[in-house]
Amino acid sequence: MERRRRIQVLAAVVLLSVSLLGVQALTASESRPIPDAEEGAVYPGHTLVATQSYDGFRNDNGDVRLVSPKGETVWTYDPPNAWVFDAELTENGTVLVAMGESAQAPGVECPEKYGGTPEEGTPGPFRCVHNRVVEVDFETKDVVWEYAWYDAFPTHHEVHDADRLPNGETAIVDMGNDRAFTVDQSGDITWEWNATNYISEGTPFWEEHVPGDSQDEFRRQGPESDWTHMNDIDGLENGNLLLSIRNFDVLLEVDPDTDEIANVVGEPGNHTVMNEQHNPMYVEGGTVLIADSSHGGPTGADRVVEVDAETDEIVWVYDGTGSGKKLQWPRDADRLPNGNTLITDSRNNRVLEIDENGSVVWRYSLAEQGGIVYEADRVSRPEAATYLPEEYAEVPSGRNLEGRSSANTIAEARSVVGSWAGLVFPFWVGAFEIFLLVVGSLGVIGLGVEGLLARR
Repeated sequence: MERRRRIQVLAAVVLLSVSLLGVQALTASESRPIPDAEEGAVYPGHTLVATQSYDGFRNDNGDVRLVSPKGETVWTYDPPNAWVFDAELTENGTVLVAMGESAQAPGVECPEKYGGTPEEGTPGPFRCVHNRVVEVDFETKDVVWEYAWYDAFPTHHEVHDADRLPNGETAIVDMGNDRAFTVDQSGDITWEWNATNYISEGTPFWEEHVPGDSQDEFRRQGPESDWTHMNDIDGLENGNLLLSIRNFDVLLEVDPDTDEIANVVGEPGNHTVMNEQHNPMYVEGGTVLIADSSHGGPTGADRVVEVDAETDEIVWVYDGTGSGKKLQWPRDADRLPNGNTLITDSRNNRVLEIDENGSVVWRYSLAEQGGIVYEADRVSRPEAATYLPEEYAEVPSGRNLEGRSSANTIAEARSVVGSWAGLVFPFWVGAFEIFLLVVGSLGVIGLGVEGLLARR
């Protein structure tokens, strides 16, 4: 009788788990409805979204798309075999795109020092990376300008950002070679800054900012060691360039006339301010908005912070509270003129717009396709002949806005499990669904054991 009761309980557990999973699968939708918001709550315009890849980080199938306020895709640029990172609308209505092409892309011929081009049919497209910054005509999608170079295997060698400057030149970060540079329309380099000369051991930056007990962590280990992971460059209104040095947890404002570091935001290894950050944006009033991307540390990270550029005081925080999921690897955040903030939530496969009170007023999901979103800009349609500058628009400071943050260990663990699950399971599977799957599997195993015992 006791065995019969155990079998009944186990069967009920399996049935309940399967039923709940079935309901989740049948009711799941790629794009959850946009929340009801008061008229005017969403900042007007379309959203330009750059997606690194789909269905996994190693896939070379990223793209750029322009999304309407209703979540409809109205324009796409889909280069073959590429990881896409940055896309921005220029003043003349073209789209500037920073991407890394794999060795499988048409026309890519890997130099011999990177192993040469694989023979046709050879598995594995990761022999080299062909970094390209291209300017694309919006109507024809033809490439009207390009700057490109080859580098070693894609991981931490792809070009993550390019910025069109007011003088018509283009500022680019070269992650694989730890440098930033500008090129003119002829493709000639007009300025170059190498991190080795300014932040490595023996430099004034090193002596002032790198603590003695952490120096081993920040020493360069070799040419392919991903030393700086320099992932963003922005032209500032004062003519300086803002660089994101991800692996040092700092932002550097560099004067291109002298190459000297004019200001440092953050400190190497101090994760209370930022931890492996992406895509900073200077804000009116002397603060900088930062996608604080990495997991763990005393802050939990996986948040967006706004920091005083002089004192490193955090004046505003948002971690996804109220959005249905805690942020997982946010890699871009833009403050909009009405006080809203546009955020890319990479491992949750979505873009969020939150209002000045931290409430979600708009979202766009690529969860069903597994889209690993990298960067997003709110823009008008190019034919409207106006656009929103990303780097130095006059937008409200977070000092006058309300952030939301209620991070705790349980919420963090649940969000981490759910976001990584999307790389293995269907898009609707999160931490709760994995729990049901585990419980149901244990129930099936239990029934199997009971069956074997009964036979004996």
